Amino acid sequence: MEPALFAEDISERNVAIVGSELVENYTVYIIEVTDGLHRWTVKHRYSDFHELHEKLTAENKVDRRLLPPKKILGKNSKSLVERRQKDLEQYLQTLLLQFPQATPPPLSCFLHLQLYEINGITAALAEELFHKGEQLLQAGQVFSLRPLQLYSVTQQLRLAKPTCFTGDTKTDLGHILDFTCRLKYLKISGTREPVGSSNIQEKILPFDLSIFKSLLQIEICECSSQQISGLLSLRKTLATMSVHHSTDSMALVLVPEASEFPQWEPEGAVSVCPVTAVVPVWRSLTTLDLSHNNISAVDSSVKLIPKVEFLDLSHNQLTSVENLQHLYSLVHVDLSFNCLCSLDAAHTRLGNIKTLGLSGNQLSSLQGLSKLYSLVNLDLSRNQLAQLEEIRNIGSLPCLEKLNLTDNPMCIIPDYRTKVLAQFGDRAAEVCLDGKTTTEKELDTVEVLKAIQKAKEVKDRKNNSSSTEKKFSADFLICVSLVCSRLSSPLLCGQLPALPSQGNHVCIRLCRAKGHRGLWGSSHMGTDTSGF
Repeated sequence: MEPALFAEDISERNVAIVGSELVENYTVYIIEVTDGLHRWTVKHRYSDFHELHEKLTAENKVDRRLLPPKKILGKNSKSLVERRQKDLEQYLQTLLLQFPQATPPPLSCFLHLQLYEINGITAALAEELFHKGEQLLQAGQVFSLRPLQLYSVTQQLRLAKPTCFTGDTKTDLGHILDFTCRLKYLKISGTREPVGSSNIQEKILPFDLSIFKSLLQIEICECSSQQISGLLSLRKTLATMSVHHSTDSMALVLVPEASEFPQWEPEGAVSVCPVTAVVPVWRSLTTLDLSHNNISAVDSSVKLIPKVEFLDLSHNQLTSVENLQHLYSLVHVDLSFNCLCSLDAAHTRLGNIKTLGLSGNQLSSLQGLSKLYSLVNLDLSRNQLAQLEEIRNIGSLPCLEKLNLTDNPMCIIPDYRTKVLAQFGDRAAEVCLDGKTTTEKELDTVEVLKAIQKAKEVKDRKNNSSSTEKKFSADFLICVSLVCSRLSSPLLCGQLPALPSQGNHVCIRLCRAKGHRGLWGSSHMGTDTSGF
């Protein structure tokens, strides 16, 4: 009994032979297959048609006379090729009419339906998992799927038909669903170019991930985050998530339902303003890799990943860093190859991180890094750091062990390494600079530089002390001059304030010399005058 037709199965499937090519000494026919909006080409020679026909006549009771006969003489002549092209096209169209739904495996393989058509793709995947699914699950390996395969499964589940409409139990959709329910490690990798010889653009194909119930790790590449549904079903189990070349917003990945609510808060948060939704957090997520995207801001969706320890936002379009203070468990942050020009008060935004990647940005100052006291590994390569003085901002970080400054302007300064290491003082031996361990020779040079620096500081202090003495002498001369000028008026002398003790004796001598002894008494000056 033939399976019943469903409305969804009466698709615009068609086949046409659109041309031919002469390869060596035989002719290849170019077949164009159309299934709805999808279209692809297949190339076959006449012997392939003959082989297909033999299988169909043996297994599916196809009329043996349906295939045009084989010609030996003049087989590559233009007239014969054109006539045979029309006959072979009619042959294929007749087969499609004879098998409108459950396409026989030989015909499906001949037309590459298992590569480009929904039914063929799901049947091929189901059969693969029927044979290898249990073994793959036990091995715990990462299983790879293409967006086109997930799209096909998603579309099949929406159709009102049995899970095994071909009659072959090995192609039952149930094998796929059983496998995806137990799978733990998944990679979804698409392409930027059309798939194979088709016009199918995988990046715009929608698919649903809710069929996965036990995923611990997922990697998504070359897909559109706006076309992915079912991510919410992964929040309870997922520990590691990587998304590349697929989004321009963190929120589209972490809280895709945010667009439905004007105001939302993560579960457990205390809100001071009314919200329209409470969004569940990613309970198990500890590693989030959103590198190689077009993300321009760290938005508030990071509130939903409180347990993340490893965060990779490299190769994006970030110009500032915000909201990371909500990630209290954060240990490793990679912000390399963004558009950062400064990172002010980084400790208030990054917390107690141990590893920070800032390579490939536009940093010219390190002032904002001076309080990252837990930092152990810092990569500042490929920036705009030109002044050695900037190293002082990180020279006092007590835990810093690895520092990379390669490909910065300061690297061309003579004795660059020792001058940088000298900024770390007694910790110079503990710092691995640019991937190289500090040598004994460098440490000796560092000690010399430190001694020179200390001598310079002592000299500066002496100079400052000498400057103070000179300033006092100048003040004293002003005082004397002032007193002398005022001695001409007895009334003014009585109004003078108390002078510094070092200058009192001189002032008194000057007063007595002018005959104004009565105006300057010992009680007023605070100085013994009995010797005068």
